[in-house]
Amino acid sequence: MTVALHEPVLTAEVVSLLAPERGGLFVDCTVGAGGHSLALLEAGATRVIGVDRDRTALEVAARTLAAYRDRTELVHADFRELAAVLDARGIQAIDGALADLGVSSLQLDAPGRGFSFRRDEPLDMRMDPDADVPSAADLVRDATEHELSEVIHEYGEERYARRISRAIVQARARAPIASTGRLAEIVRRAQPRRGWTRIDPATRTFQALRIWVNRELDGLEAFLTDLLRRLTTGGRAVVIAFHSLEDRIVKHAFRSLEQAAGPTARRLTKKPVVPSAEEVARNPRARSAKLRAIERVA
Repeated sequence: MTVALHEPVLTAEVVSLLAPERGGLFVDCTVGAGGHSLALLEAGATRVIGVDRDRTALEVAARTLAAYRDRTELVHADFRELAAVLDARGIQAIDGALADLGVSSLQLDAPGRGFSFRRDEPLDMRMDPDADVPSAADLVRDATEHELSEVIHEYGEERYARRISRAIVQARARAPIASTGRLAEIVRRAQPRRGWTRIDPATRTFQALRIWVNRELDGLEAFLTDLLRRLTTGGRAVVIAFHSLEDRIVKHAFRSLEQAAGPTARRLTKKPVVPSAEEVARNPRARSAKLRAIERVA
């Protein structure tokens, strides 16, 4: 059996909540390397559609899921295009869905993608390199100081956003900021040493730019609402978020769906499920994961 290159987070919890042993059609809205989809298929899912906007991830997922190729379909699309993906296949309802949001380990580890400040490489950050959208280097070059400050503060929750945006504007006036290494050094120097924490001082700024480049929060609430409509009665959806901005949207969307007239939904997780200490020790990238689940009841 082919094994995924990267360990997916909270796999046992995903399988337990989605209950694929009952069979049916499941959609992995952010298939990545295919690890979650593999677990669902091994646990009894009849069919899985894996969606991802990164073609490289789909190639890896195809290898991971090779033993189940007759029960899987991989689709190059953004998770927010789920309705169009299903409509194109004449699918009205699904039995379960998973959305593992944010950047994947594949993207962080792949050289040349520009997501990580741990390597000096072109400043790109596009989850879909084929997409005709600005890269992080483009946005850093063209945005005003105010725009940069707003983005870094809102998406990175960075207390030194103004200092960092000012330093970026001053630095780009001398020479273009085209690499991750140069941007990270500018951000680090902009912050007072006493403000440094256990995480690298560039972390929040890189997160903010990545969210901005990929519009990660845009349309997320609408996607969750549409997703519930696509579930069969008894169908379940699981969403894993990795930072507070995403998780807040998921939390409020699920609560609103549960409280809407009907009701048509029931939250399966009143509080987010987080990885165990053992999982975090084994896979440190899992430490910030928060899982929430909802079930369609009517």
